[in-house]
Amino acid sequence: MAPQHGDEGSARPADPSAHGIGLLALVERTLGTGTAAYLPGDGWIRLTLPLDDGGPAPVTVDVVADTRRAPRAIAYLLPGGGLNFCADFFTPDPLNLAHRLRREGFLVVGVTPREDAATAAEIGPGWGLAAHRRDLAGVVEALDGALGLPYQYLGHSAGAALALDAAAHDDSPRLTRVVALDTTGPYAGDLAVRAALTRDAYEAQLARGAHAADPGLAALIARAVTDPAAPSPVPWPPDPALRFTNAGLAHFALVRTSLLPGPANWIYTQGHGAGSYAFGATPDEDRFDLSRTPLTTWHAATAALGSGLIPTALMRDLAAVWAGDGKTYAIDWARIGAEVVWINTELGRGDHPGGADLIRAGGNRRVSFTVVPGHGHGDAVWSTTAASDVWSLL
Repeated sequence: MAPQHGDEGSARPADPSAHGIGLLALVERTLGTGTAAYLPGDGWIRLTLPLDDGGPAPVTVDVVADTRRAPRAIAYLLPGGGLNFCADFFTPDPLNLAHRLRREGFLVVGVTPREDAATAAEIGPGWGLAAHRRDLAGVVEALDGALGLPYQYLGHSAGAALALDAAAHDDSPRLTRVVALDTTGPYAGDLAVRAALTRDAYEAQLARGAHAADPGLAALIARAVTDPAAPSPVPWPPDPALRFTNAGLAHFALVRTSLLPGPANWIYTQGHGAGSYAFGATPDEDRFDLSRTPLTTWHAATAALGSGLIPTALMRDLAAVWAGDGKTYAIDWARIGAEVVWINTELGRGDHPGGADLIRAGGNRRVSFTVVPGHGHGDAVWSTTAASDVWSLL
């Protein structure tokens, strides 16, 4: 069925779900050969389609359509590193960003990168930002030819960097906007130097044959939910002879991410989530909380992951972008002509507008950069107040 254009006042077919079902059938025929799964909901229907292109693992496309009216535009949702569409944008249920955009008249198209369906052995040294951009472009070009609707890119974290990079390579007049949720363009000064060291660390990992890594957050949160009081394997900072509890470790990792070891945890002003952590006399007496996104939502999101793996080549390229390294990888900021809405969180990626400034310097004046106070990195999509505090800025 060809896409229908209209609004709430348009005549509807006898079957009110025909808009969504017919549109998703067209998407399925357009994208091709995967095994499709359909999930009906209250006023919506979702198609999940892994794209079988002969590669070691498929790109997976999720499409959420309203069954009451035809869409006015497409929103391509691009998840953060190690995440997938369901975890990042279809959680929590039903108050998630995908449904928010659907209700605003968008056909929601989530593009989950290959690594979500891959094993560590299948991920190679070429799975960097350019490969992700080419996979996205294949989906966009196919659907643009079939639907001809205006569209925008909306990404979170690594997905936001991908959205900006894709926009720099996309000259279509139907690309109207890029939304970047909590990501970083080039740093300045000492932070740019630190980013270059991070790039070098990932380059060294690639040279050793370490092509992917699991951050471990899903398992950590699962233990915090299923066995919160049990001791974790991680030493407790006030007395390294003792161990965090499982619940304590999960909360510390979420609200104090910048203090954790690892090449890239320093990029967070504070952490993945807003909250507090105070050490007690013993690990059992630690006091902690999450002030924006409850642990149940973090658990639902991480339980929806596939592999949870992040390609080392992707992290290397992102670090090159942070460093302003034009040789290893660079986003051509001056070529981004669509409107840009860039929203960072105070406790996540913070007030670093270098990328937005470079887009403006290239001649694009339709650029806004906002920092949302009191929110962490994941709170931009999962907070109980994200609809009013973050999404209202889109």
